[in-house]
Amino acid sequence: QVQLVESGGGLVQAGGSLRLSCAVSGRTFSNLAMGWFRQAPGKERELITKSWSSGSTYYANSVKGRFTISRDFGKNTVYLQMNNLKPEDTAVYYCTAGQDGRNLGDYWGQGTQVTVAS
Repeated sequence: QVQLVESGGGLVQAGGSLRLSCAVSGRTFSNLAMGWFRQAPGKERELITKSWSSGSTYYANSVKGRFTISRDFGKNTVYLQMNNLKPEDTAVYYCTAGQDGRNLGDYWGQGTQVTVAS
């Protein structure tokens, strides 16, 4: 059973930074596709970044150049570094993993709230 435990959310001023962490247990971390979704109030959950097991990455246009996904294979942890945060980044952020190394959504974290004040 794969478990994803997120941490690092909080309240930050616009222009500030936060780093989210997602600790993974229960499966070989390097074989998993990892990603982050977010869901703002009244909106659908959206994919913002993804890391394939091959090492390739994807970023949504809304976060490209500001957010970075990275992995620490020694700690079985994936990070989301968020810089130059905007009020529209306010959402619940979810970590997700895919066991085939390509697709996401097999496993989900509990979500962590990020609030960006203007």
